Amino acid sequence: MKIILNGKETDLPFPTTAFALRDNAFAREDIVILNGFQLRKDAALSDGDTLFIIKKDVLPPREQLEAMMAARHTPHVHEKLKNAKVAIAGLGGLGSTIALALARIGVGRLLLVDYDIVEPSNLNRQNYEIADLGRYKTKALKDHIFRINPFIEVKTKTVRIVKEEVTELFSGYEILCEAFDDAGEKAMLVNTALKQLPEIKIVAASGLAGYDSSNLHKAEDEKLVHLRRRYQ
Repeated sequence: MKIILNGKETDLPFPTTAFALRDNAFAREDIVILNGFQLRKDAALSDGDTLFIIKKDVLPPREQLEAMMAARHTPHVHEKLKNAKVAIAGLGGLGSTIALALARIGVGRLLLVDYDIVEPSNLNRQNYEIADLGRYKTKALKDHIFRINPFIEVKTKTVRIVKEEVTELFSGYEILCEAFDDAGEKAMLVNTALKQLPEIKIVAASGLAGYDSSNLHKAEDEKLVHLRRRYQ
């Protein structure tokens, strides 16, 4: 019987169970993950199973971590995620949540853009901690992502996004997540990206911009007009 044990193809000379294999070759307190899920009770091993036995509180090597993440995805999905390049504009309640979610599923390259610092009023809804107060959101969020997955490539730009710099900032990224809280800045970023970066996919949140109505701002691009009509 052949299984994948800690990322390597392994021949087992006789049928066995996950816990029996752990107890024979590893420590009893080690964590057992079978086909992407941690075992609470013992299970028989079958040909082709993927088994990981890892120590508690120890970061596994990159190859093992990626193999464990891949086991949770549909085949080949993890490889696509690892090679993806996603930019996030605005790191407040929406943007910080997007960034951490993308890190957790294994998106390999992230760009974080924001000019603001973490302040006490942010802590009730944004993914920051008291220890982050006074820090730039870009730097604080990068540290949080590192603790989730240190193998992700994270670039930061601590700047306020203006129309003249949109192309330079986001060129080369496949997806742009717009997460501003100001309706005017939302319209500026989406309109500019649609015109100057036609190859990029834009994920934008309409109607979630501060206190005023986002309907005060008119779409400048036919694609955006179509999208607004489609989802109204």
